[in-house]
Amino acid sequence: MAPTTPRLVVPIDLKKKPWEQKLPLHNRWHPDIPAVSEVKTGEVFRVEMVDWTGGAIGDNDAASDVKYLDLSVVHYLSGPIRVVDVDGVPAMPGDILVVEILNLGPLPGDEWGFTAIFDRENGGGFLTDHFPSAAKAIWYFEGIYASSPQIPGVRFPGLTHPGIVGTAPSKELLDIWNKREQHLEENGLNSYKLCEVLHTRPLANLPSSKGCLLGKVEGSTPEWEKIAKEAARTIPGRENGGNCDIKNLSRGSKVYLPVFVEGANLSTGDMHFSQGDGEVAFCGAIEMSGFLELKCDIIRGGMKEYLTPMGPSPLHVNPIFEIGPMEPNFSEWLVFEGISVDESGRQHFLDATVAYKRAVLNAIDYLSKFGYSKEQVYLLLSCCPCEGRLASIVDSPNAVATLSIPIAIFDQDIRPKTGKVPVGPKIVKKPDVFKCTYDGSLPITRNPAATA
Repeated sequence: MAPTTPRLVVPIDLKKKPWEQKLPLHNRWHPDIPAVSEVKTGEVFRVEMVDWTGGAIGDNDAASDVKYLDLSVVHYLSGPIRVVDVDGVPAMPGDILVVEILNLGPLPGDEWGFTAIFDRENGGGFLTDHFPSAAKAIWYFEGIYASSPQIPGVRFPGLTHPGIVGTAPSKELLDIWNKREQHLEENGLNSYKLCEVLHTRPLANLPSSKGCLLGKVEGSTPEWEKIAKEAARTIPGRENGGNCDIKNLSRGSKVYLPVFVEGANLSTGDMHFSQGDGEVAFCGAIEMSGFLELKCDIIRGGMKEYLTPMGPSPLHVNPIFEIGPMEPNFSEWLVFEGISVDESGRQHFLDATVAYKRAVLNAIDYLSKFGYSKEQVYLLLSCCPCEGRLASIVDSPNAVATLSIPIAIFDQDIRPKTGKVPVGPKIVKKPDVFKCTYDGSLPITRNPAATA
């Protein structure tokens, strides 16, 4: 017998706000956020979702919606979804929830997305000290391909994936998150040198009731107030999976998630049409609304069998990801190297983050020689199917990171050749991305030897 049509368990109406949806969305992690639906193992079901901002970024010719976005409200997630086995017994703490991605894509009639740089005073990004101003590019989809009027001369197939797939934390795990992240926020500037180099503020996003959406939990009640003060932001990936942004997690992939609460309470969102490794612009994938068609299984007692804790608590585990067979087929790449020496010439010890930052900066400066603005390249490297690699982490004092860019996505040959870089009407790429001014006072990092 042919399989049945996937059951829609979380519908989305794009004409409505996140808090107006038939099944309310949520934007925090907490064990007491109630499930909005239930599925059985082996059942194929469909989850729809808004883009991570809930429709706040528009298909328009301005970047002001990026500059002034209220980041207290993100990410909007669909779920939680309670998972039970065929006998109705729920997933239990200590189990592993297996989530298989069978199909996915943009919501019909909403086949577009955006990539953005956030203002340094409001989110920033990996290179926020170099690119402090908000900027945005719009992408349109034709089947598997994406192209942008703001970054002409580029077209590539997307490897569509969810940025966020996760289970609800237990209260014990939530307390661990909040304690360690608060310590980082309070002490990081004085104790961690990398905080100075990356120029990212805040260092952590601590619980806040501002912008909090808790699904079925009614606002302005003692229960809502209690949960809102404890609930973790969805910004970083953690032990429950969450915002891992693994760009290869597409059709045919599986996620093996630890279960911390009865029913697992699976949530997902932050759909991406395409993303580069690292998502370096912060809002750096091609963000979109979308759907997932999923199937779940439960491995009873799987956490003890397969996930070794890396920390003082048995809760210090991480998911396992099995990548599916669907990937773009590129054969030629231009690879940029970075080492753990920052822009001031300061040597760091085996610092892979500094090395990757330098690899990205090297790629941006190189590609800007071919008629692109540096903002265009920064956004492109954040969302095209480029590959980040850690080449060496043992040869003191330099870690070596690489960024590989598929040559075929460009309509010109970007490889170095004898003679000067060609210039002319075909090479100069206009128009540019939509930009805003930077009105803050934080210093901007400039490389005096870089291309103007």
